[in-house]
Amino acid sequence: MHPPDYEHTDINMVKMEVNLDDTPGEWLGYVMDKLFEAGANDVYYTPIYMKKNRPAVQLQLLCDANLLEAMKKILLEETTTFGVRYYPLSVFRMERESRQVETEWGTVRVKQGWYNGQLLKEAPEYEDCRSIAETNQIPLKAVYEAVWKQLN
Repeated sequence: MHPPDYEHTDINMVKMEVNLDDTPGEWLGYVMDKLFEAGANDVYYTPIYMKKNRPAVQLQLLCDANLLEAMKKILLEETTTFGVRYYPLSVFRMERESRQVETEWGTVRVKQGWYNGQLLKEAPEYEDCRSIAETNQIPLKAVYEAVWKQLN
């Protein structure tokens, strides 16, 4: 077993999806929270049109295959769907490291993405930037710009 921050491919993953044309919008955030609490790696909604041009959303999620039944139960109990599509999926994950960058307002963690030993990308941690922006009553954009300036 490899540490999760090392470059690797997860081969035991499942992508699940349902089309929802009659689930109230206010339920969708609740369902997303339940899926994440149950261990989903990713959950998202995409606007779609179904038969008879009915507007709807497609809920998609990614999880480890051993969570399939738990996710299926949530989808069937908490949405209006009568069925769930799912299929096996592999996910490549870059090696990840974190470093800190000092701005005039405070410290921001920065995620680093490595591929074959080469640093390919760096991204400020949103929650750190948001907290600094709120605390200092400055635009979030200004915090990101200060971090990016340190990275270049």
